[in-house]
Amino acid sequence: MIATKQQPIKLADGGKRSVRTQFGALCYRYHNDKLQVLLISSRGVGRWVIPKGWPMDEKTPAEASATEAFEEAGVKGKVYETCLGLYSTMREAPGDELIPCIVAIFPMKVKELLDDYPEADERSREWFTPKKAASLIDEPELAQIIRNFDPKTIL
Repeated sequence: MIATKQQPIKLADGGKRSVRTQFGALCYRYHNDKLQVLLISSRGVGRWVIPKGWPMDEKTPAEASATEAFEEAGVKGKVYETCLGLYSTMREAPGDELIPCIVAIFPMKVKELLDDYPEADERSREWFTPKKAASLIDEPELAQIIRNFDPKTIL
């Protein structure tokens, strides 16, 4: 395997694609020597999800996921460029249209949890063991990524 550094992406202008890409952060910490992952509530129905969002011009996928983690969950920390896996989901677009999305997940070791962040009034957040978090996630592929997550494999 050749180690390469992810370069920032340059977004193309225009054009709808049938499948869109998003980037998500699997935020984790150790608490009392036990691994925990952070889930946040979705804004719509309040189900448990991870922070995720659209690609950002001039940011790597991992950097974009870290920005989403700050905005949606109020976390700061070290994001890794290692993609843990992909999962598929449907996202609501303007006009109530559902579009298929593939989400690439990047691990983020949380170093700081803020009380004041952009979506603090719109979401709740909670730490769970990976096993418990996986049981709360609706997307089977994401649940498997969380269940099998081992931070030692990304160092």
